[in-house]
Amino acid sequence: MGRAGRQAIIDKLPKLRSTWKLDVIVVNGENATSGAGLSPEHAKAILSAGADCITLGDHAFDQKDMLSFIEKEPRIIRPLNFAKSAPGRGVFIASDTRGRKLLVTQVLGQVFMKRPFDDPFSAIDEVLRCHPLGGQVQATLVDVHCEATSEKMAMGHFCDGRASAVVGTHTHVPTADTMILPAGTAFQSDAGMCGDYNSIIGMEKTEPMRRFITGMSKGRFSPAAQEATLSGVYFETNDATGHTSLVNMVRLGGRLQEATL
Repeated sequence: MGRAGRQAIIDKLPKLRSTWKLDVIVVNGENATSGAGLSPEHAKAILSAGADCITLGDHAFDQKDMLSFIEKEPRIIRPLNFAKSAPGRGVFIASDTRGRKLLVTQVLGQVFMKRPFDDPFSAIDEVLRCHPLGGQVQATLVDVHCEATSEKMAMGHFCDGRASAVVGTHTHVPTADTMILPAGTAFQSDAGMCGDYNSIIGMEKTEPMRRFITGMSKGRFSPAAQEATLSGVYFETNDATGHTSLVNMVRLGGRLQEATL
């Protein structure tokens, strides 16, 4: 979320990769540029910091340069069901140093979203049928980008046993429901934002507060710029089944309580 969130990634990701021996790192870059989309310059900075894949969201193309850049950079994916004519892809397969493959995909939800997107469940179902765990991929991560926790939970149960992890993004607040579902899929309703939590979902408080209180706007939203908390989800999978054996929420630095694995 904005400059503070990008800086948290740049500062902390290289050390986390080394200390935690991370095989694959996925970053949601939906709000990395001024809180609205992702620019090619900022995408390059996140990838250089150690991200193996960047997912986007409903603001995927707020930065117009991303329309062409995403066609050149396969490590950046937009939601599967964004629009049939949208540039880029909704799936990326990352390889770790041992040759194991992790499929990363993303869908947009439909509940409470500003525009109607295609059915996310049928979109995900097609991908999971084409890439079953234990086949050409050893693990699968589904990023479900939407407002409603119920829709995210439904996606988790829909993918249970067929994906290694289903992690929600979009609402900027980390949830406390980290778990492994009955058939072996890790789930968390929202990974939370990498951003300054002394804010209103990452934005400086003054303008959002004014709009809530008065119903009128006076200026533009701007991302909060104090020290950010790096938020996310860590999971380990079984190579044979692709199911998750360990999952933990991650919160490092900033205003939220620090977590260790």
